[in-house]
Amino acid sequence: MPERADDKRWLWITLVLSSVSIVAVVFAFWELVENQFFRDLDYVSLHYLYISRSIASSLLLAIWAAWYVLHYRRQAEEELRQSRERYRGLLEVSPAAVALYDRDMVVVEWNKAAERLYGVERDSVIGKPLPSIDSGHRVELVEWMAQVEGGAPVLDRETVRRDARDESFEIQLSLLPFVEGNRTLFLEVTQDIRERVRLRQALLQLEKLSTMGKMAAGTAHHLNTPLASALLRLQMMEDVCGKPNCVDQPALPRACATKMQDHLAHMNSSLGFCQSFVRRLLDFARPPRSVRQPEEMASVVEAVIGFLSPAITSRQIVLQSDLAALGATRVLGDRNQLETLLLILLSNALDALPASGTLKVSATTTDDSVFLSVTDNGCGIAERDLAHVFEPFFTTKPAGKGTGLGLPIAQGIVTEHGGAISIDSKQGIGTVVRIQLPVFQPVVDEVRV
Repeated sequence: MPERADDKRWLWITLVLSSVSIVAVVFAFWELVENQFFRDLDYVSLHYLYISRSIASSLLLAIWAAWYVLHYRRQAEEELRQSRERYRGLLEVSPAAVALYDRDMVVVEWNKAAERLYGVERDSVIGKPLPSIDSGHRVELVEWMAQVEGGAPVLDRETVRRDARDESFEIQLSLLPFVEGNRTLFLEVTQDIRERVRLRQALLQLEKLSTMGKMAAGTAHHLNTPLASALLRLQMMEDVCGKPNCVDQPALPRACATKMQDHLAHMNSSLGFCQSFVRRLLDFARPPRSVRQPEEMASVVEAVIGFLSPAITSRQIVLQSDLAALGATRVLGDRNQLETLLLILLSNALDALPASGTLKVSATTTDDSVFLSVTDNGCGIAERDLAHVFEPFFTTKPAGKGTGLGLPIAQGIVTEHGGAISIDSKQGIGTVVRIQLPVFQPVVDEVRV
């Protein structure tokens, strides 16, 4: 806008100065001609001569001004044409899909990469509602648009879009404000990250399976007690019946039947616990489907703590959990990724703790953020290593005990959910890992489509 104002100012300055120069030249030339050839004319003839001089000056000025303005306009139009061609060229060669739309999600611009990614031609989408958004992710996009209008761009967020065949797939999205005249549009830049998500899920699964392998001993110890109790009760039932199979025995005394029912109840409880724990183990190991939705953080944290309870119990770790502040606070995210994040942090803390060590999980909240901290009084991290803990394949654990992928994966999960992670540690004293995640804020504003 300032450059355009400067161009107009110089246009008028140039036009006025050139017009003054032309008038001065015309009058000087006319005075020279008059003094040379018309010195003896009468008053009336001189009057008409002056009138003709004024008319000639006006015509010459009009012709000059018209030519100058038309020339400037043609030049401006040519610059505008070149600028538009350059803009279209940059838009079309961009490897990322670019969509420009207004507050009502009506498409204003759509480049070639968007045509290839979503399978929708530009001519069929301009002036129509955004075709790549589904109802399940509309609220998320409305929230991001409100954030952009508030002056905070949305950068490198992962979400889901759909193509012309109504197939959903993962994309990385950046949303920026684009001012056009007196209205603000939204510039959406997206990239297909299906392959990246597939590889990341494979790494997540690898990390989880690695953790499960390390937990095998604790799990066996945790299941051994209820299984031993069930076997003992079965042996006691055999003693009561007199032989293993008492189906053919006459009706047993009421006292015997009561004892058998008591033994059966204890067996049912013990085996039910084993079945529930094994089911939880299998659910945790199963490759999940990536879905982002509002998740209660208290439920996520408690589920991970419950899963790690065998390892905590077998090593006599003192667990201090302070999650009351979470209440029903929700975070918009993928539950599997959030569980993996907490599993990595808690597993690292357990690895660093000696027997009978202390592990503390606490939480606080504000109107827009959830703060989680995992604290242990274990071996800690040396100062020289602290700057490298988020680097892939860097580990301070002994050979065969760690992959060096846990903390980089955790950092990636936190970043993708719009949060932050930090680590404070002192060797021989302990470690504190802090996580900040944005609170899910339901958007009540409706978007016309």
